[in-house]
Amino acid sequence: MKMDNSNLSRQVMKGIGWAALASVMWGISGTVLQLISQNLAIPATWMLSTRTLITGVILLAISFCIYGKRTFDVFKTKETAISVVTYAIFGLMLNLLTFYYAVQTGNASAATILQYLSPLFIVLGDVVILRERPLRSDIIAFILAMVGIVMCVTRGNLHSLSLPVVSLLWGLGSGITAAFYVVLPKRAVAKNPPLVVLGWGTMIAGVLFNLYRPMWVNPPHISTTLVLSVGTVILFGTILPFGLLLHATNFAPSDVVSIMDALQPIVTSVLSVIFFHIFMNWVEIIGIILVLVAIYLLQDGRRKLQV
Repeated sequence: MKMDNSNLSRQVMKGIGWAALASVMWGISGTVLQLISQNLAIPATWMLSTRTLITGVILLAISFCIYGKRTFDVFKTKETAISVVTYAIFGLMLNLLTFYYAVQTGNASAATILQYLSPLFIVLGDVVILRERPLRSDIIAFILAMVGIVMCVTRGNLHSLSLPVVSLLWGLGSGITAAFYVVLPKRAVAKNPPLVVLGWGTMIAGVLFNLYRPMWVNPPHISTTLVLSVGTVILFGTILPFGLLLHATNFAPSDVVSIMDALQPIVTSVLSVIFFHIFMNWVEIIGIILVLVAIYLLQDGRRKLQV
């Protein structure tokens, strides 16, 4: 029995709603990360060791409850095992590290906008490495994104930057590693549930971070604020939003769900203004809008190419 248009529309809207909630959670997580890195002055190495190891354990426990022994299938072939390990190191670890330092040396709003450029870096990689011919929408998106970023980091004054150069570089690194985060696990995800791949990637990252800086050695002063903040980042930064995104794809196509990613930088920017009193002028706001439009055009052009 075919679903009528009204029921189909309600299903899609339900999927969009769940995806929107996931993006809002990521936006909240980014803001809380600024509190941890700046106001609480928590070292990046301790935070990353704690966040990844606890998150990895929780995700793998959930995966085992859902998929049982299939949780270990990612290591049955060399191809998928390499995919998971490279994803853990060059995607997840490097992305978390660069994003943390981008927030710590600048602010969550700018860091999130720069990380949001990851689809642009994926396409640039295809053009430069694979020698693919760029689409017209790619070129337009690139120009819009560059103009938007310049507006964001200069606030309309080309003779000065609104954030330190080191923060800008960490943020761009976050965008590049976010592209790795998307590309590297594709072979593993093609043969295994995404939740399992994320769980193992996070667990491997957690073990490696702890080899460098064990979370139990010389920890910072444990306060109620720190526990609640770290718990928020773990739940709202990985576990809950990822689960909501998986749930959203049951109701709406993945390309529709992905559009809601645009809410993350918007939420982070709004929360940064409210809680950290970061002033944003009209030039920055227009810059953020241009970046969001650029990524939408980029993704839309690629979707049409696949149809």
